[in-house]
Amino acid sequence: MRFEQAITFLYSDDAEASWQFYEEVLELPLAQDQGTCRIYEAAPGGRAFLGVCRARAPRATDNPRAVGGVVFTFATREVEAWHARLAAAGIEVPPAVEYSDHYRVTHFFFRDPAGYQLEVQRFDRPDWAGPDWAVPDWAVPGWAVPEG
Repeated sequence: MRFEQAITFLYSDDAEASWQFYEEVLELPLAQDQGTCRIYEAAPGGRAFLGVCRARAPRATDNPRAVGGVVFTFATREVEAWHARLAAAGIEVPPAVEYSDHYRVTHFFFRDPAGYQLEVQRFDRPDWAGPDWAVPDWAVPGWAVPEG
């Protein structure tokens, strides 16, 4: 038995600004408008969704790595193109994308209007369980899938 879909909910004091960001800047398709909450398709195929709702109370922390914190990651082959697109739209992004030797990913972080940390990431490793765009092992220097 497995779950068929996943929805991550984010809460905003200014939901209208967040909805505009997800609809106009990221251009996520609106799957459902529930009035105080809008659910967007975060990836094609109807398996991953992002709900953006009007907050009922202030956020407990701005630290995404603390208990209760959130980092929402969009996985794509086109990390560099997304970086350029967001920068052109006036979104504060780092000067360049980064490569993490530890995780073997190319990525960058930015924040939405409600202050949530978002990440755009490409898995540069052959063992990613995602779509068939994972990098083949022969393309990653020194990489070997661990045995066992």
